[in-house]
Amino acid sequence: MTALPEEVEAWIGQRKYEQWGAFEVERGYIFTSCSSVQNGNPIFWDEKVAEEITGGLIAPPSMISVWFRPHYWSPGLSEEALALQLHFDLKAILGLPEAVMSDNTITFYEPVRVGDRLKTTQILRSVSEPKTTKLGTGRFWVLEVEVENQDGKLCAIESYTGFGYQKGNA
Repeated sequence: MTALPEEVEAWIGQRKYEQWGAFEVERGYIFTSCSSVQNGNPIFWDEKVAEEITGGLIAPPSMISVWFRPHYWSPGLSEEALALQLHFDLKAILGLPEAVMSDNTITFYEPVRVGDRLKTTQILRSVSEPKTTKLGTGRFWVLEVEVENQDGKLCAIESYTGFGYQKGNA
């Protein structure tokens, strides 16, 4: 498990899995999310306040992944939809059946607004040499998910560091 497969090397820096969210940003989802954590910030609840401060209603930044996570099931779906397909591709091609995310960073740009439809693109930024940790032997990888709205404006970049590994090799 020392050489990185050429196929994986070719993925580094490439845009993969460009996908549109299955539904538009909805006010009801925003209210439910804010209610669940008792977030009373008026920019998420009050149209007048939101207009004055943000130019209109926006979704809480913490909800960014809500808008592009696929539903487990939907009509016509022939196989399970996965949010980070590139992560699962890496596990399969590298023969690393277990994985954890060790870091997640989100950089925000354009606010996400009610009615927006978001598009995501996954990009592999790096894959480490084999490493051995307490979990096992495997590789770290960094994936980014770029999120744009229907107007092509960048809303966020979500960066994940994953560690794919085989148990018992530590």
